[in-house]
Amino acid sequence: MPKIREIASGLRFPEGPVWLPDGSVVVVEIAAGRLTRIAPDGSKQTVAEPGGGPNGAAIGPDGKLYVTNNGGSFTWHEVGGLIVPGPTPPGHEGGRIERIDLATGKVERLYDTCDGRRLLAPNDLVFDAHGGFWFTDHGTTREREKDRTGVFYAKADGSHIREVLFPLDSPNGVGLSPDGRRLYVAETHTGRVWAWQVTKPGEVARAAGFGAAGGTLLVGLPGYQLFDSLAVDGEGHVCIATLANGGITDVSPDGGQIAHVPLPDPLTTNLCFGGSDLRTAFCTLSGTGRLVSIEWPRPGLRLACG
Repeated sequence: MPKIREIASGLRFPEGPVWLPDGSVVVVEIAAGRLTRIAPDGSKQTVAEPGGGPNGAAIGPDGKLYVTNNGGSFTWHEVGGLIVPGPTPPGHEGGRIERIDLATGKVERLYDTCDGRRLLAPNDLVFDAHGGFWFTDHGTTREREKDRTGVFYAKADGSHIREVLFPLDSPNGVGLSPDGRRLYVAETHTGRVWAWQVTKPGEVARAAGFGAAGGTLLVGLPGYQLFDSLAVDGEGHVCIATLANGGITDVSPDGGQIAHVPLPDPLTTNLCFGGSDLRTAFCTLSGTGRLVSIEWPRPGLRLACG
């Protein structure tokens, strides 16, 4: 197990970490409906309280924080000392994409529909070099039903949104290769990561065969291991937060090398890279409500925005 530094605790299912140049990390607290900024000394400050279920976050080209809000798509339960998400509560009406001013906490709603259909439970997002962003819709789960969902591309100014990939099984983490020419999407319950070649902003080429939504399989894990969100490092390794077998799964760009970095929470949900050399991985241990950091063997990828 790597040397782990605990930065903050007492968080309500933290996710979507974003490292900022002053050394602080912004996380969403899904179960609390808020965004929290955590200083290097562990002190916490509320950034905004958009309600619903803020799930993923990324800095956009205007310096504001863009958030995938699932609209409160989970019920919450205490199980064995962990906070655990459960089925979608009755009355859930869908999610949205929000833009939040870090200085003032002002929340703007950018999108809540696409082609006349409600967004169900937006989950994670990544910006490209053209100022647009890809995001996943994880969908909702009821007692005997489950949504089929996909991946969308949208512009940061609120002028354009389209569904690009459909159908996928609970798409969660999303990322781009260092050159921006490959899109990665993790499916939670299949424990798989799929890849597509990006042909132009918001468009991909579909491979022939049986891959989900025309994707090419990068990795599929054996046994009971589920995938949550992901980050790509500077050498193109896809680093996926892994559930049940809590930790980070490190996959080389060709899928040929797979390593597991264990972390002390079966609900390890996300990571981002930060520090002066981007060699620090900030990881959300959501079941136990903690933000921790570990040193990463390679520098993280310098993101298109932020």
